[in-house]
Amino acid sequence: MQHDELVLRTIGLSKTYADFWGRPRVRALEPLDLEVRRGEVFGLLGPNGSGKTTTIKLLLGLLRPSSGSAFVFGCDPGDRQAQHRLGYLPEETYLYRFLNAEETLAFYGRLFSLSQRVIAERSQRLIEQVGLAHARHRRLGEYSKGMARRLGLAQALINDPDLVILDEPTSGLDPIGTAEVKDLIISLRDAGKTVLLCSHLLADVEDVCDRLAILYHGKLQEQGRVDDLLVRSNQTVLTLNNPGPDLIERLRAVAGDHLAAVEHPRERLEQHFRDIVARADGGAASQPVSSTAESKP
Repeated sequence: MQHDELVLRTIGLSKTYADFWGRPRVRALEPLDLEVRRGEVFGLLGPNGSGKTTTIKLLLGLLRPSSGSAFVFGCDPGDRQAQHRLGYLPEETYLYRFLNAEETLAFYGRLFSLSQRVIAERSQRLIEQVGLAHARHRRLGEYSKGMARRLGLAQALINDPDLVILDEPTSGLDPIGTAEVKDLIISLRDAGKTVLLCSHLLADVEDVCDRLAILYHGKLQEQGRVDDLLVRSNQTVLTLNNPGPDLIERLRAVAGDHLAAVEHPRERLEQHFRDIVARADGGAASQPVSSTAESKP
C-alpha cells in the first residue's frame, strides 16, 4: 500500500474572527503547516480553545481562512468531489430524534446518491459494527448520548469515505464503547482509510494515532510520530519474570547509580476494565488495544 499520497495539506493556514464591524477580534489559529498521508491516523491534540475545531472547519470548507491555504485530496476544501470522499463526525451529534437508526442512515445515504441496495447493505453492517443492532428500530429521541454518538459514527461512514474526520469521537461513551471506537479507528486504517482524529483525551490519541500535532492557544507546538515524541531515549526498561531478591541485588551492584527504579509494571486501566467485563460476561479476556496499535506501519 502506498502511503506517500497527501490527503490533507495546510500551508500557512490561519483564521482570525472579526467582530460586528469587521475588526479583528480573536486569532483562533496561527499559520499552520500540516501534511496527512493516505492510510494513517493523524491526531490533532489540544485542550478546548486550542484551535482544533477551527482547523477542522477550515478543512471541511465550512470556514474561509484569513490567510494561507488548505487542500483536501489536492483540491480546495469546497470541491464537491473531495467532499464526497470524506466522512465527518462533529463534536456534537445532531440527529433527527423522530427517526430510527436505519432511517437515519438511509437519509444520509440518499444525500450521497447511494442506491437503496447499497444503503441497506451498509446500514446493516454499520449498525452492527457500532453496537446498535439491538436498537436499530428505536427512535433516536430515546437514545442515550453514547448511543447517539455511535450512530453518528455510523453516519460518518455511510458513504465509505477515503478520509474520516472525527471530532471528539469518544465523547459520551463508557470505557467499553471508547475501546470499541478505538478498535474501529484502527480497522479503518488497516483498510487503507485516512483518519484525522481531533481530541483532548491523551489516551485516545496515544492508543491509535501514527502521528500527531499538538495545538495550544492556536499555535502548533509540536508534531511528529507518536513513538518518536514519547520515547525516553535516555532510559532502558528491562522486564524480568519472577526475579528473586538475590538477582535484584546483583543487578543493583552491577548497575550502580544507573539503576533508577525497581518496580512492578502496571497494565492500562482501560485494559483492566475490559478484562473484568469480559470475565463477567463469561468470555475470554479482550486483546489489549495497545497490542494492535503497536503494529503501526
